[in-house]
Amino acid sequence: MDQEKPTVCVLDASTYVGFWILKGLLSRGYTVHAALQRKGSETEIEEKIKEMERVEDRLAVFTVDILDYQSILVALKGCSALFCCLDSPDGYDDVIVDLEVRGAINVVEACAQTDTIEKIVFSSSLTAAVWRENICLEKDVDERCWSDQDFCRKMKLWYALAKTLSEQAAWALAMDRMLNMVSVNAGLVLGPGVAQQNPRSTMSYLKGAAQMFENGVLAFVDVGFLADVNIRAFEDSSTCGRYFCFNQIVNTEEEAVKLAQSLSPLLSLPSKYECQGSEVYAERLRTKKLNKLVEGTA
Repeated sequence: MDQEKPTVCVLDASTYVGFWILKGLLSRGYTVHAALQRKGSETEIEEKIKEMERVEDRLAVFTVDILDYQSILVALKGCSALFCCLDSPDGYDDVIVDLEVRGAINVVEACAQTDTIEKIVFSSSLTAAVWRENICLEKDVDERCWSDQDFCRKMKLWYALAKTLSEQAAWALAMDRMLNMVSVNAGLVLGPGVAQQNPRSTMSYLKGAAQMFENGVLAFVDVGFLADVNIRAFEDSSTCGRYFCFNQIVNTEEEAVKLAQSLSPLLSLPSKYECQGSEVYAERLRTKKLNKLVEGTA
């Protein structure tokens, strides 16, 4: 008989990635606390989660405010892990950057105050690693790399800045509090309904897409695979540090056109668009750590 699975928390489970992690955990037999941030009107994903709660005994829904420390503690009660998936449904600007950083600090500090949290799996982004001057001169971009904050501010890359600062703040606090944390730095997330359910984060990620493409650091990941990697990062006791997570680097015009088509109607091409160039840009992203984590699996 399998040992009973522990209770875990997903915050914010109403984000696109959070929802897929939630579904993956339930399918594997975990009991899940789905922590939803207070928003204005209820989103399609929030409605789905509340419908699931009515029929799923292993799912409990909590409403949290990431700036209210106590509400986070209530959602974490009895949980052995936290999957932290912070994302702004309203897009990103300098104010949202500050809110996301403060939220990340609050969430990690709340984990430190519990007796039960054994691991934090922190959802971050490749954009927290790929933005700086002269990246085209670097051969390898891997988990040791960070985006340059001043460069992000100068170029108004608010999404990249939010992901860089919130991940760095989470790491600093987790190390100070001696918490076991890993981060998963995802490429552009693709999957069913992504253009409808995650439009603003998708477009925020793609700010500067042409430069990412030309520098060999534009990559995407399937949301099902990403959710699986997050769960593996929790289940595998040997995981540590950061993990770049993507399925493919986009480095030809044909691949870029396919990506744009997959994000319709968010992105649109002229109806009779034809590929002009045959240039293949050098791939700079490396995923040795990810390959090791998913070795021998689909």
